[in-house]
Amino acid sequence: MSATSPATDPPRTRTLGELRASGYEVLPVKDEIRRNVLGRLAAKEPILSGIWGYDDTVIPQVENALIAGHDLVFLGERGQAKSRIIRQVVGLLDEWVPTLEGSEINDNPFAPVSRYGRELIDEAGDDAPISWVHRDERFAEKLATPDASVADLIGEVDPIKVAEGRYLSDELTIHYGLVPRANRGIFVINELPDLAERIQVALLNVLEERDIQIRGYMIRLPLDILLLASANPEDYTSRGRIITPLKDRFGSQVRTHYPVDSETELKIVDQEARPVSIENARVEVPEFMRQLVAEISQRARESNHVNHASGVSVRLTISNYEVMLANALRRSVANGEDEVVPRISDLGALAASTAGKIEIESFTEGQDDRIIEQIVKESILAVFRSSDRQERFRSLISKFDEGLVVSVGDMEPSMKIIEEVGGDPDLKSALADLGAGDSPGVLASAIEFVLEGLHLSKRLNKTPAGDEVTYSRR
Repeated sequence: MSATSPATDPPRTRTLGELRASGYEVLPVKDEIRRNVLGRLAAKEPILSGIWGYDDTVIPQVENALIAGHDLVFLGERGQAKSRIIRQVVGLLDEWVPTLEGSEINDNPFAPVSRYGRELIDEAGDDAPISWVHRDERFAEKLATPDASVADLIGEVDPIKVAEGRYLSDELTIHYGLVPRANRGIFVINELPDLAERIQVALLNVLEERDIQIRGYMIRLPLDILLLASANPEDYTSRGRIITPLKDRFGSQVRTHYPVDSETELKIVDQEARPVSIENARVEVPEFMRQLVAEISQRARESNHVNHASGVSVRLTISNYEVMLANALRRSVANGEDEVVPRISDLGALAASTAGKIEIESFTEGQDDRIIEQIVKESILAVFRSSDRQERFRSLISKFDEGLVVSVGDMEPSMKIIEEVGGDPDLKSALADLGAGDSPGVLASAIEFVLEGLHLSKRLNKTPAGDEVTYSRR
């Protein structure tokens, strides 16, 4: 669950007496994390890795909250790395900590809170056996759903233990839920406001009052827990679905956000996307096509037709990038080409990867495809204009004035597009600025990009023709 894996074997200490003699000090979990955060800062090491665009915003707030020993809630729309950040906090725990062997709730050997732990110390004293728990096992996570119950989070009477002869009021009859089992570790609730109010009250009780009530029987249980949660900002209000006392339980509230620029968005894509590959074929993505995929997401987040409360996840950029490459690979295989290069005509395939990841406002219902198409067009035009090379295509426009017609399609071989445009030293020089050299795939991609850019700049006409489109001056 953490970003780390066991690097060492657990210590060899096996009894409470040996642990006491070693001088080992058990820290409360928040003190343990504070010490490790400060240690990383002093060593100039990041506390979180693989998180882009948050260096000056989110990460300093997280550092402050952990140093202050706060429980914290992350507020943000989907796809803003909330879960990734939360799971990396596990890496700030000590790698191994001692617990009383057999304890279901990771009892501190020096100060057990469960009846099982107290009785074990009373009976065995310094001979009480201990075991070592890795940090990955000190993490419990629950997605808030309508069917979540008190038994899931807090616990329930175990009928088997009752059948064995124990009384219902006996603490040892309880099968502990996720929260007690996260004792001396981290407990996470994702989408916190989705928990029913009565479940929120039960969670508040165990975290604030330090007791649990099961079947009318109250047990004092002073748990040692760092509580982390995530929520959508719209739901996390007194008018939403969160009870005020539980909201007040969090010491810090951290607001996440989407990448503020395409460069950051593309760093995330490079890290997360699963690139296509095929034997004996080279995959190359021109920079203008990379920029386009990021620009589509940036434009969607600004669109009045897209529900901003729902958000436009970075997963949209990743999925679009993967589908664009998949369509290019399909063309490459079908045409027997040895390179995979995406083109403008591949963007038509993005309808499938985009539709499920953006929520169109209800007043534009039924126009999803048109709105997505418009966002794509705006993105192409923005990237084309940013290239600042329009005047360098005069010789190409002159050819269209003389009657040139070029047909393109997502399954057209690269050489066909290149041959239709024909050789032109001025055009080749202009395309070289777009990264097009001698590679047919990149050259064809650059030609398509220029043709579509000129069309959207109202310099060329574009006419659908079956599975293809034709560019001309007519």
